[in-house]
Amino acid sequence: MMPFTRYRWIVALCLGLVGGLVVGGAWPHTPLHTVATDRTESYAMATGAVDADVEAVYFLDFLTGDLRAFVVGQKAGTFTGLFYRNVAADLGVDPAKNPKFMMVTGLDHIRREGGSRMQPSAAFCYVAEVTTGKMAAYAIPWSPSMYAAGQPNVQDLALVVATAIHPTTAAPSNAPAPRGQKAKARE
Repeated sequence: MMPFTRYRWIVALCLGLVGGLVVGGAWPHTPLHTVATDRTESYAMATGAVDADVEAVYFLDFLTGDLRAFVVGQKAGTFTGLFYRNVAADLGVDPAKNPKFMMVTGLDHIRREGGSRMQPSAAFCYVAEVTTGKMAAYAIPWSPSMYAAGQPNVQDLALVVATAIHPTTAAPSNAPAPRGQKAKARE
C-alpha cells in the first residue's frame, strides 16, 4: 500500500506542474516598468521611459534650476540623447531664494505617430517647486530612427504643461471647491 501512495503524490505533483505551465503560458504577459528617484540636499535624479526599451536619466540641480536628461546609446560608453531645460525660468522661481524642488517621472498618454518623426518620450518628468506652488511636466523630443542609427539627439526638453498646484490657484473658477473648503461666492 505504501508505494501506491507515493506514486499518487508524484502524479499529483506532475499534473500540478504541467497545469501551472499551461496556465502560465496562456496568461497574458504584462511588462513591468520601474523607475528610480533619489535626491540629496541640492540635487535630484530619476529614471523614466523614453521608448519601449530605452530609458533616460534626469538630473535636477536645485541651486540653478537646470534639468538635464541623458539617454545611453546602443554602443557601450556613448550617449545619444542630451536634453536640457531651466525649470526655474519655466516656473518663475528665483534660484537665489532657496527653492524646494521635488521630481518624479511617470508614464504619459500622448498619442505617438511612430516612424522617424520627433515624438514625446513615453514618460514625463514632473518637477514641482513647493514654496511657489508651481509644477511643470517635461517630455524628451524623441526620434526612434535617430536612436537606431546612433545619431546624437541634442535639444531642449519640451515643456508639456506648467500649472499651480495649490487648490486656490489651480482650480478654474467654475470647479467645485476642494473637500473641507467652502466655495467662494461667484460674482
